[in-house]
Amino acid sequence: MSQQIFVDRNDELRFLLDRYHSQKPECIIIYGRRRVGKTTLLAQFLKKARGFYFLASEEGTALNISDFAHYAGEYLQDPDFERGSYPDWKAIFQALISHRRFAPPDGGKVVIVIDEFPYLIGRDKATPSIFQKIWDQILAHEPVMLIISGSSVSAMESEVLAYTSPLYGRRTGQWQVEPLPYPYLREILPYTEHDLILTWCILGGIPAYLRLFNPDLPFWENVEEQILTKGAYLYSEAELLMHYEFREAGNYISILRALVSGHTTLSAVCQATGLDKGMISKYLAILSRMQLIRDEAPVTAHAGFRRRHYRLCDPYLTFWFRFVYPRRAETETGKVEAVLHSIQDSIAPYCGEMFEILIEDLVRRGILFPDTPYSRLGRWWQNEIEIDIVGLDERTGSALFCECKWSEIGMRDARSIMATLREKAEHVRWRNGEREERYALIAREIHGKEQLRDEGYHVIDLQDITLLSESSLADKTR
Repeated sequence: MSQQIFVDRNDELRFLLDRYHSQKPECIIIYGRRRVGKTTLLAQFLKKARGFYFLASEEGTALNISDFAHYAGEYLQDPDFERGSYPDWKAIFQALISHRRFAPPDGGKVVIVIDEFPYLIGRDKATPSIFQKIWDQILAHEPVMLIISGSSVSAMESEVLAYTSPLYGRRTGQWQVEPLPYPYLREILPYTEHDLILTWCILGGIPAYLRLFNPDLPFWENVEEQILTKGAYLYSEAELLMHYEFREAGNYISILRALVSGHTTLSAVCQATGLDKGMISKYLAILSRMQLIRDEAPVTAHAGFRRRHYRLCDPYLTFWFRFVYPRRAETETGKVEAVLHSIQDSIAPYCGEMFEILIEDLVRRGILFPDTPYSRLGRWWQNEIEIDIVGLDERTGSALFCECKWSEIGMRDARSIMATLREKAEHVRWRNGEREERYALIAREIHGKEQLRDEGYHVIDLQDITLLSESSLADKTR
């Protein structure tokens, strides 16, 4: 079975095309983590727009200018342009803009894509200042759409998007490309809903990771071949991602290992890693900004709430640090089958944690409970009392209280869970006595759903998630 190469990204394409058809020069920043699909998005966009794509390398300024001249020459249909001599970036952009074939005859824009821009910065720290001058003195007066793209989120945020960056005031728009929403996994892999959710719990929505799974193989065979086997791409991708993003990768790895081991408070992470509290706070802030971890407080907490919890929320990294990294000694010596069986035996609690994150995301996207856009959504806890998901709508006064269970649940247990949920909800201090309350149970399978619904309960299982996900996709294509 073949897989779709380009899935979703309708909003991103619409954004780029709108800027392409605007009446002014555009300087657009596109960024997102490795393998999230930026290059595929830009290639798809260039099928609908006039221009060219250049991928920067770590080889130094002179070689990058030479490679840029090659692709610019192809766009201009002028082999002599590539053979020209350009001492710096300003010189080649001036030559490009001045070329007789640069401006389209119909008066439209020319798209110039520079991908992996952080590589240029890595070889020359003055690159942002250089491109500021190129924009101010050359491109800002021409019919161009300059797209600066990068996979190192930390570098793009600090060197390109930050207020202190020379390019800060030149960008006319930016877009962070995020992982695919869960419903789109069914367009890549032909799995049952159960195995699609397992896939999301292990890979998330990163397109390049999902396409590594062979659609003709069962889920667990793909896990064995693509994640647990030495030499496979996903066997070491987590470590590579850490070293790609962070100069002090070892410290970040220590922090993520502590989080997956259950050390979720600042003091607990400090104790587990032996690192200074100030350093840990800085690292956690960066990981949170990159959306690899969550900085959590009870959904009703005030802004200054201090007893926060930190939670690794990226599925692939969570799975890798919990199940792959600790067993590297075994997988390195060929004991892959034993490691696989161990993971299969212990995967259920892990899936329970990730299922909760997935359900929250589906609620946030309006795929579940689409009638109420909750303005505040997340976990809630007070001492020993905890509710998986609480949603609050400040506008209507509606409150959602939801428990998530990665298990098969009978009618009797479902009623018991809902009764306990009602008791716990009484402790949530938010518009008590006047709010409209909705109680929900979401599980892998729930027996007697229709009878429970007749009794006023909101119950959802994988069968419902299938229908709601398919409906969401159908709405997107209309």
